[in-house]
Amino acid sequence: MRDVRFGPNSVTQTNAPDGSIYVRSIYPLGTYPERLSDSLDDWAARTPDQVFLGQRDETGAWRTVTYAETRSAARKIAQALLERPLSIDRPIAILSGNDIEHALLGLGAMYAGIPYAPISTAYSLVSSDFGKLRHIFGLLTPGLVFASDAKAYAKAIHAVVTPEMELLTRENFESLLKTSPASLPAVTPDTIAKILFTSGSTGVPKGVINTQRMLTSNQEIVRSILKFVEDEPPILCDWMPWNHTFGGNHDVGFVLYNGGSLYIDEGKPTPGSIETSIRNLEDVAPTVYLNVPKGFEALLPFLRDRPGFRDRFFSRLKLFYYAGAGLSQPVWDELQQHAVAACGEELVMLTGLGSTETGPAALFPGKDLKRAGDVGLPAPGVELKLVPREGKLEMRLRGPSITPGYWRQPELTRAAFDEEGFYCIGDALRFSDPFDISKGFVFDGRLAEDFKLSTGTWVSAGPLRARFLHHCSPWAQDVVIAGHDRDEVTALIFPNPAACAALTPEELHTKFQNLLRELAKASTGSSNRIARAMIMTEPPSIDKHEATDKGSLNQGAILRNRAALVEELYSTGPSPRVIIVS
Repeated sequence: MRDVRFGPNSVTQTNAPDGSIYVRSIYPLGTYPERLSDSLDDWAARTPDQVFLGQRDETGAWRTVTYAETRSAARKIAQALLERPLSIDRPIAILSGNDIEHALLGLGAMYAGIPYAPISTAYSLVSSDFGKLRHIFGLLTPGLVFASDAKAYAKAIHAVVTPEMELLTRENFESLLKTSPASLPAVTPDTIAKILFTSGSTGVPKGVINTQRMLTSNQEIVRSILKFVEDEPPILCDWMPWNHTFGGNHDVGFVLYNGGSLYIDEGKPTPGSIETSIRNLEDVAPTVYLNVPKGFEALLPFLRDRPGFRDRFFSRLKLFYYAGAGLSQPVWDELQQHAVAACGEELVMLTGLGSTETGPAALFPGKDLKRAGDVGLPAPGVELKLVPREGKLEMRLRGPSITPGYWRQPELTRAAFDEEGFYCIGDALRFSDPFDISKGFVFDGRLAEDFKLSTGTWVSAGPLRARFLHHCSPWAQDVVIAGHDRDEVTALIFPNPAACAALTPEELHTKFQNLLRELAKASTGSSNRIARAMIMTEPPSIDKHEATDKGSLNQGAILRNRAALVEELYSTGPSPRVIIVS
């Protein structure tokens, strides 16, 4: 494999009398700055002319800002913000997506010690009732709202921006740069840097407090594993939205902390937008490629059909990194086939496990990861506690990169931590090898999604969903597992529109019936055998809390909203649209 230097990581295991297991790295976490802006100060002094951010302008040319230019602009913006009636009680809300102005405003807010909240564009551009956006603004009470394009966000602005809030757009953004920074306030590690609203997979969004310590310690956690960035600052071409912890904390922070360059990709892994990403990737040729599994899947046809693009894409790539969901093994295997074809060797494939509340990085596998689903070991600085619960090991985390709580929701904060201060993430893990902890852990599903059949048998919905999606790729986009207090497991299938476009409804029914019958042959009992299924014709709704803005499904909301369809699955005289597996 290409030279990708990893930091060492070994752990100790302590078994408590109550059955809990504590796992910690034997290596201490390295020192990290008190503020993320300290990294900007550092790189502006060391490499002032290095490109920090790039973005295409209206002509299609790359517009860039260097580290020195970024620092100068951010400090001017900080002074302009301090001259406004903004505070921890009147923070900044950013409605629009990734762009240079967004980044400069966020960094200026950090210098000023004023929290800011990047908010999902789906809540402004996709939602029809702005319910989630109103909820967020009610919690946040912002004093300033930034929307890069007032026309595009006009409906959302009308819905939530009041006369007490200042509206900032790209047209008047330059006014912030006309100030001269005076004495900026003392920002401490405990100062709130940003508030990230969770995507609402378990209900309405919650505001996760991100302190300066969270951001800097988490980047040191990442660098303790990915040591190669000390030798070669990363170059990214990335579309991941900055209102998510993966895009906004991990990816932007990864570049800033290590003196790299981030080229903003205005494309997305969707039909009609992926072509934009391909053009940008061909221009930039990143050294690290980070994406959600859907993004890797969307990339594959272009690697197959465009050898020139494939060779350019792999020309200096050292690392694949996926997060947000599990990557299917067929996608994994094909990516490595293209890597071998382009550069004669496989590349390091990496993932991890964490959440918005954990900064996000917490667990990492080693560079020899070969199998989808493995999430590795707690990194230096992260303590893992495993608590036996309903036949599984519940995962809990503690460390400097863990959130202190939820914005203005103390009851949720109290419920999120145990008596020892460990954050209860809601995931389960199992040992990859029960006799060798150095092999790490495997993700074992979300505890809230598991349920019992009427026989008392537990169904692990997460692993079953993963098996289904692996087997039914590329025809299925997602699936929701049902069966609480029922005799057997059933499923609501969301088909992949692109893969299924050429099939008639009858052909699609037969396709999934055959796939599910094949899957049933490998089942070991009622808890992992899908007996009936139905293909959904209506996509999951953001407004009904069925889907998050990053595409993941809220299983509970879908089962509640589509209860009539679930009843139809269990009917003694099912309709023709019910797929009978056995």
